[in-house]
Amino acid sequence: MNHKQSSRLLGALLLGLGLCAAAQAAPAADATPMRKSIELPVSTRVFPGDSAGAKAANSYCLMCHSYGMVETQPTLSKAAWLVEVGKMKNAFKAPIPQDQVQVIADYIAQLKGAH
Repeated sequence: MNHKQSSRLLGALLLGLGLCAAAQAAPAADATPMRKSIELPVSTRVFPGDSAGAKAANSYCLMCHSYGMVETQPTLSKAAWLVEVGKMKNAFKAPIPQDQVQVIADYIAQLKGAH
């Protein structure tokens, strides 16, 4: 086998592998996406008070969490709440303005009785 024949054979093999991989990656024509529906709990409870912390918690925490869910969390230190609120902003992409992270953490720590 000469160089030209080797190149053609290699090209045919690579083409065959590419077609095979594409066929495996392509979804079946009759595949339909599975649809699920969930019902989110509804609550009218809000964080108590008229402080900046209460307003921030009501504005940003209640987007995803109920007051009751936060209320049942363990008592954490202010530093631990700062980590938790930071995680909501940074890891879970909650739209909390950076200047409100400390405000919310301090408020929830105070609400939960942390020192």
